[in-house]
Amino acid sequence: MKFPGQRKSKHYFPVNNRDPLLAQLTQQEQSVSTYICGIDQTLVDIEAKVEDELLGRYGLPKGNSTLIDDQQAHELYNELKNNEMISDEFAGGTIGNTVHNYSILADDRSVLFGVMSQNIMVGSYAYRYLCNTSSKVDLNYLQPVDGPIGRCFTLISAEGERTFAISKGAMDKLTPEYINKDVVQGSSALVLTAYLMRASEGDLITEAAMTAIKFAKEADVPVVLTLGTRFLIQEDPKWWQDFIRDNVTILAMNEDEGEALTGFSDPLLASEAALEWCDMVLCTAGPLGLYTAGYTEDSEKRATAHLLLPGAIPEFNRYEFSRPKRKADCTTPIKVYAHISPYMGGPDYIRNTNGAGDGALSALLHDLAANTFHKTNVPGSSKHQRDGLCYSSFSQVCKYANRVAYEVLAQHSPRLSRGLPEREDSLEESYWER
Repeated sequence: MKFPGQRKSKHYFPVNNRDPLLAQLTQQEQSVSTYICGIDQTLVDIEAKVEDELLGRYGLPKGNSTLIDDQQAHELYNELKNNEMISDEFAGGTIGNTVHNYSILADDRSVLFGVMSQNIMVGSYAYRYLCNTSSKVDLNYLQPVDGPIGRCFTLISAEGERTFAISKGAMDKLTPEYINKDVVQGSSALVLTAYLMRASEGDLITEAAMTAIKFAKEADVPVVLTLGTRFLIQEDPKWWQDFIRDNVTILAMNEDEGEALTGFSDPLLASEAALEWCDMVLCTAGPLGLYTAGYTEDSEKRATAHLLLPGAIPEFNRYEFSRPKRKADCTTPIKVYAHISPYMGGPDYIRNTNGAGDGALSALLHDLAANTFHKTNVPGSSKHQRDGLCYSSFSQVCKYANRVAYEVLAQHSPRLSRGLPEREDSLEESYWER
């Protein structure tokens, strides 16, 4: 596993050469690998520039999101394809994006549960999905289904207005039998999206997700939930609060979803409120940057060396150099917050806003899995004398998540095509000589 974040220490190879004869007498310990797993509605994002006349013919209200059936989706896709109106086709889905980005960052395995078309034609939606997913993502546990996976059409009008047409296909047909208990319980984290909890009648993906949560809780595997959209949360905030309290370890959201869940428009206050139901929060706040919030043991708190920040909670980042912990693992838990403004002020030109939150979450998951990896392979380290949820501090997780989100914003695809650079162009050469 690649360790998260930039480490300034130099590395030389080889560090030492073992005597080949003595090596035969010495048993070499093999590193134990770690991974995360997630459940998603497998779908492909199809982006096209269209005229208003096309929206009218297909009965798609401009600027809104509309569910369409498989036949409509097939006709719409063929018309867009034949008229060369499609600009991009990407593998999509919040969790699919997140586990893909995790595998790119960690250069290591992740596992995705979901469905996949049993018969795949070259150029089909399923083919596109597989082509745009990292080979490090283990797709062997996908459930084969008859028919297409989900499709989300993003139809862009001349003035830039976006209209969404969504065809579910078979994306909600995942059944509990295809959730592998050993895989879930052997993982560093189980990642879910709120969309999984709202399946239509006859679809079993919600039951499959609850089965995975049950397996994870039995083995004390952290359950990570990303909220996905404010419209889903605001339908019944109390239900979601109870669900998070009963099942979730880490919550990922943006400021709009945070307001729908807690009633607070300020992302810091929304994060504080959410800590009543979970152990850690990652909140992206658009041009304001992002926040992390969570718990640490009072006796282990570490004061920041950075400037103390004003906000709804005065000097809220005072202990941001502390490591996140589960509240239950703290004798005297205290709440800790950290914030970071957009990396380099944000990209000069934002090519894509979809996926920035997924990128930030993948960075947090990389740090969480790195903690498991280090604890398993270096159990005697002083770092693990007290249980921590992540490898790094709140502040460091903020920096890493922020950097990955920038990388997604600066490209057109919601998925990373490569890892972060070994050396940042923004840092002077003398930095690397320290």
